[in-house]
Amino acid sequence: MTTRLLIIEDDPEIASALIRGLALYGYDAEAENRADRGLARLMGEDFSGAVVDVMLGADSGIELVRRARAAGMSGPILMLSALSDVDHRAAGLEAGADDYVVKPFLFDELVARLRVQERRADAQHPEPARLSRANRTLSAYSGEVTLTEREFEVLDLLVRHAGTPLPRGEIFDALWMRGGTGHENVVDVYVGYLRKKLSSLDCGFEIKTLRNKGFVLDGRPPEILTD
Repeated sequence: MTTRLLIIEDDPEIASALIRGLALYGYDAEAENRADRGLARLMGEDFSGAVVDVMLGADSGIELVRRARAAGMSGPILMLSALSDVDHRAAGLEAGADDYVVKPFLFDELVARLRVQERRADAQHPEPARLSRANRTLSAYSGEVTLTEREFEVLDLLVRHAGTPLPRGEIFDALWMRGGTGHENVVDVYVGYLRKKLSSLDCGFEIKTLRNKGFVLDGRPPEILTD
């Protein structure tokens, strides 16, 4: 499967070269040149990882990484910079970057470093969790939980829209409106139930709340078993 990456780089020539070069190695890369838009896309879309420049005009790529990690972004992040001193490298790694590549760099080295981090991320979750429709169980290598019918329906809906925020009202309309009763806040209640059960498993994903957008499944979606 093609890996989707976000490049956050304010130099359009470098960004374009990265997109073209990464495509040769099977990556689907897209670019943003501003920290605020880059952070919003990292948290709101289904990117597997990111390549972030340290200096983004007046903004700091290091601060962007810190905020992305604080918000729950778990994929590999590589930082690029023309600044090679130890203090800048340390600041980037302490902010949450997985590796630091100094410009100019060899493209083969950049890809090799990306793949090392991808292997490390995969090693943490060697197989995706499994969501069974037949018995409403969510299982991972660390254990298994049984879901109620409504919990299963909420999780199943989020899995089918993994990476895309679903507004509370949209979830309510899909699962509760047909009953003609209830209030949208019931969605928060069941998301809370699910989060409690997910916290007992190392399942490789979590349910996040994105302000003014809704709920989104972030991480590696479970495999859905139909029987």
